[in-house]
Amino acid sequence: MIRFAAASLAFLVLAAPALAVEFESNDQGFTEFNMPSGNIGCFYTPEGGTDVYKTSDGGAELSCDRVEPSYIRVQLGSSGKAERITNVGDPSCCGGDNIFEYGEVWSEGPFSCISSTTGLTCTRGTHGFSLSRKAVKVH
Repeated sequence: MIRFAAASLAFLVLAAPALAVEFESNDQGFTEFNMPSGNIGCFYTPEGGTDVYKTSDGGAELSCDRVEPSYIRVQLGSSGKAERITNVGDPSCCGGDNIFEYGEVWSEGPFSCISSTTGLTCTRGTHGFSLSRKAVKVH
């Protein structure tokens, strides 16, 4: 009975509707958002890039940094798997005014992300990643 109750509670939490949010791009053409913890921040580059940055394949790109316990960047391009980068040459996380509150969902171009108290999860089709203080997973 306890197992059934726990499974039912997990279903209710997962089935709870998330609030969709939109963020304006900055004056350089990027969309930036940060988790409420201040430990994770992301930059979205639209297809075709911006005046100051072009993606390697010309497609859209999502790049997210985690500050603690170690600085890590994960990039998800318009194709292929997400890439985990541990030697970040230009650490720049986590400023800006766009706070991606827990329980919100953001979608732009081919990407979708959800913010929760357990971390950030972003996908593009079957590929994506999750970032938290405890773990970094890419697929």
